[in-house]
Amino acid sequence: QSGKSVLTNFVSESIEGIGSYSPTQGVRILEYEKPNLNGNSKGAGCRFELWDCSGDQKFETCWPALMKDSHGVIIIFNPELPSHLKEIEMWYSCFVQQQPLLDSQCLLVAHHKPGSMGDTENLSLAYPLNKLKLIHSNLEEDPEDVRMEFMKYFRSLITLINESREREEMSIIS
Repeated sequence: QSGKSVLTNFVSESIEGIGSYSPTQGVRILEYEKPNLNGNSKGAGCRFELWDCSGDQKFETCWPALMKDSHGVIIIFNPELPSHLKEIEMWYSCFVQQQPLLDSQCLLVAHHKPGSMGDTENLSLAYPLNKLKLIHSNLEEDPEDVRMEFMKYFRSLITLINESREREEMSIIS
């Protein structure tokens, strides 16, 4: 109940599931194509798969399959729910630390739901979460800022993937 599906729909420009709240069962995969992600009109577009996974721990047995071959993790939480601050430590441990992902491949999103009066300035996270990139999202007040932050994150992942691919190719050549 943090707004994962709402943000996934927003970022992928999907209209799927708009309306009343319905918890995600397991995982929902949205394919999303973004032309000119790097801002130059000659560049090829990028195709993303956004895996919107349920926050319910009853699906924990599925998590290894969800993590396999992932390039990044976005952890979305409701900063107004104290339980979420503890849960994101578990998500970070499971989805980032237990697989070979860098902290730069993880994005924390404090999602402020419509009508919330959350304080966006004084959210303090414990180590190691305080090392991660944290953005605040409020789709009522600043939807384009939210979209821009997600695009910056996607661009950083593309850069990491390209650099890794280049290193791999160079190691094969030499």
